[in-house]
Amino acid sequence: MKFKGFVFFAFAALFLLIAANQPKTDEAQKEAILMQTVLAGLEQLHYAPYKIDDDFSNKVFDLYLERIDGNKRWLTQADVDQLAQYKDQLDDQAKGGTFEFLNLAEATLNKSLVKTKAYYQEFLAQPFDFTGKETIELDGDKKAFAKDDAELKMYWEKAMKYETLTRLVSKIEAQEKAAKGEKEDKVAASKELKGKILELKETVEKEATAEKVDIKTVAELEEESRKAVLKLFNDWYHRMEKRQRKDFVSDYLNSFTSVFDPHTNYFLPADKENFDIGMSGRLEGIGARLQETPTDETKVVMVVPGGPAYSGKVLEVEDIILKVAQDDDGDWIDIAGWDINDVVAKIRGKKGTKVRLAVKKVDGSIVETTIIRDEIIMDEGYAKSAVLDLEGIGDNIGYIKLPRFYADFNKRDGHQCAVDVGIELEKLKKQKVNGIILDLRSNGGGSLRDVVDMSGFFIEEGPIVQVKSRRANAEVLNDRDPEVQYDGPLIVMVNSFSASASEILAAALQDYDRAVIVGSDATFGKATVQRFFDLDRAIRGYSDIKPLGQVKVTTQKFYRITGNSNQLEGVIPDIMLPDNYDLIKTGEQEYETAMKQTKIEPVTHTQGVFQVKNKAALKTASEGRVANNEVFQKIQENAKRLKKQRESTSYSLNIDTFRKHKTATKAEANKYKNLMTPIDGLTVSNLAVDLAQINTDSSKIGRNDAFIKALKKDVYIEETLHIMQDLVKGSTAYAPQTGKE
Repeated sequence: MKFKGFVFFAFAALFLLIAANQPKTDEAQKEAILMQTVLAGLEQLHYAPYKIDDDFSNKVFDLYLERIDGNKRWLTQADVDQLAQYKDQLDDQAKGGTFEFLNLAEATLNKSLVKTKAYYQEFLAQPFDFTGKETIELDGDKKAFAKDDAELKMYWEKAMKYETLTRLVSKIEAQEKAAKGEKEDKVAASKELKGKILELKETVEKEATAEKVDIKTVAELEEESRKAVLKLFNDWYHRMEKRQRKDFVSDYLNSFTSVFDPHTNYFLPADKENFDIGMSGRLEGIGARLQETPTDETKVVMVVPGGPAYSGKVLEVEDIILKVAQDDDGDWIDIAGWDINDVVAKIRGKKGTKVRLAVKKVDGSIVETTIIRDEIIMDEGYAKSAVLDLEGIGDNIGYIKLPRFYADFNKRDGHQCAVDVGIELEKLKKQKVNGIILDLRSNGGGSLRDVVDMSGFFIEEGPIVQVKSRRANAEVLNDRDPEVQYDGPLIVMVNSFSASASEILAAALQDYDRAVIVGSDATFGKATVQRFFDLDRAIRGYSDIKPLGQVKVTTQKFYRITGNSNQLEGVIPDIMLPDNYDLIKTGEQEYETAMKQTKIEPVTHTQGVFQVKNKAALKTASEGRVANNEVFQKIQENAKRLKKQRESTSYSLNIDTFRKHKTATKAEANKYKNLMTPIDGLTVSNLAVDLAQINTDSSKIGRNDAFIKALKKDVYIEETLHIMQDLVKGSTAYAPQTGKE
């Protein structure tokens, strides 16, 4: 991999050195350099590079069209036809560093924004008639582009009617509910007065709505609804009108990268910074979440407890930041009208440095404050554990929730998920738990290194996963530590959103028969490995065009130690539990450009820790319980409802028909609204060693309470505890088996 990275940057640098004698680079040259550098890198580094030809150009065209107007709101067929003149030329333009197509697309889209803004403002200026027989199709895949402006305008009239109708019906229902509730409350109170029940009830029915419920006419509610839709769309268009050229270029570049595969992407510098923060759970700054308002102001929407902005309440929710200055003597910069990412870039900074803010408080006063930046830890995404007890079934079962395979690659002592899970395992072992459940549900993956280390906690040593690069034979990634951190009964929970690294761990422990995998019918199905490349490293000099951003490239595919691949298919659990999304196509198979599934040779694998030898019996017992579990039966019914609902994308614009449909849909949904209720006999406890840290501030207490409350209502946890009991009871002395296939 190091050699390939060198080839990429050497190739890119060669191109740029040729242009080194040119004067200061303008924006057009910067975009050309960016495009050619990205394409050169993809051709050199991608696992399965795509030939840059007319077929490639056609795919880019389709992907970009989907990206900018997938719901067919803005472009007409005439616009598409005009853009299509370049459909076979995007490869040539990219190689030549020109952007004729993008320039036309940007101009066309901006022109359409002006046109459609006039449309919706015109329609929302006058009342709608909801007595006709019109319908609207909301799925972009099921409709064609409007043939001309007249048809596009008709679409916008329907769209505004639909948006207004949904709000109008909600307002009518809320008013009816309030009036009915007021009546019922007064009638109930009147019954306490002996001898006057009938008289008071009649009085209540006459006075309820007149005195306390402010009844509005349908016309008044319709006007309120139109105003709400107008504000929503004005705010949305305001944000779109502020898009910069770099945003259009980013979308365009990502249409190129996505042809290679859905996980190869271009990242603007701000996007990469946010990715790193999500991956590490750490940032350096003031500890406040900011949001751009419709009036171009920067508002504080959250202050991180314990962070620099939290101490002394120097910032509070709803504060408006007006100006920013650096250190003690930096000049004030007025940030009115700035893009939120540019504001954040000015406020974030190295730990220990100062930033000064001019802030407008809620009462209108303006104050200046100095904040010393610090490290902010967002620990809600880190591994955490608990102890579970289910009365009469199993007690003292350890539970570890891992939201993602996080890793801080930029800090030596930063959080690594394998280290954190190891710590949780040690705490649970001291608790002398009878088994451990590792919950990887909705874990989208992350660090490959950490998943190898973590898998090794449960076996002596041996292969975990095979990783194959484009020009090399498969490399076996081994756990080389003979120590076994946990040698007892183990269950891994997954679902259809468990991806990548989650699938590596689940597959390895399944292939070793080391754990029982429990979950929905399959995991996500992503078996590719990506690596980031900093485009600035490809260029010597050219400081005037940096930073260029980074590109995330699929450089490898991973395979199970059996030689099979999780790509598209995912990991099939040993025991499947009903899931709301069972009948809906999800995961890697949804991506049009997903890489194909392939196989390679297996590797010998064996372990002498704990052998799960009764999977068939465990499955049969679980199926029996599920069949008699009312909640699981309702989940299966709900899966059918969700599939039907997803396929039904056409709606009536007649208010009576719409209300009937909404009432029926809501009644059906209400059957499944509160499926998860507290489970009798299920106790969830924090480890005593964790309580001091949890109780350090109210936000941690609140998050922990929510964590515990959710577990107590989780029917999947309940069934997994049953499976754990069967696993423990059915386990026998280990008999070594070789996994060579």
